[in-house]
Amino acid sequence: MADHLERILSQWNIEKPELDVSPMAVIGRLSRAASAVDTRLAATFAQHGMDASTFDALATLLRSGPPYSLTPAALARDAMISSSAVAQRLNKLENRGLVSRGANPDDGRGTLVSLTPAGRELIETSLPDHLATEHAITGVLSNAEQAQLANLLERITAAASGL
Repeated sequence: MADHLERILSQWNIEKPELDVSPMAVIGRLSRAASAVDTRLAATFAQHGMDASTFDALATLLRSGPPYSLTPAALARDAMISSSAVAQRLNKLENRGLVSRGANPDDGRGTLVSLTPAGRELIETSLPDHLATEHAITGVLSNAEQAQLANLLERITAAASGL
């Protein structure tokens, strides 16, 4: 039984047989996989009263190690978000008491974003569930297949980014 994507490719092959539509299989499946993964992770985050962006920011601060503080620029870079998005995110996190902002002792004009005890408790509590969800998703692949897929996705990302 052909899936939806195989039917689309078959239609293209009939309508435009002179074109190589094989990349559509990879990109289409990659897009569908990303959407399904995002949906599954969102459900896990929701169980802890947060979304992916909250998890990313708190996880980035936690993995930075003690004292669990970063400049907003470092947080944006390490959480792979834009500097404009980090300001909005920090406002929301600070309003929830999950992070605090204070003076940067190394830069009199700069600030440091720090994980609060409530933020640390939330990320420490949610991290095992997040990892369990990721293991459930990737568990259909062997360790070797996971490593191979990670490498292949890295290459596709580099190609798509023009690197």
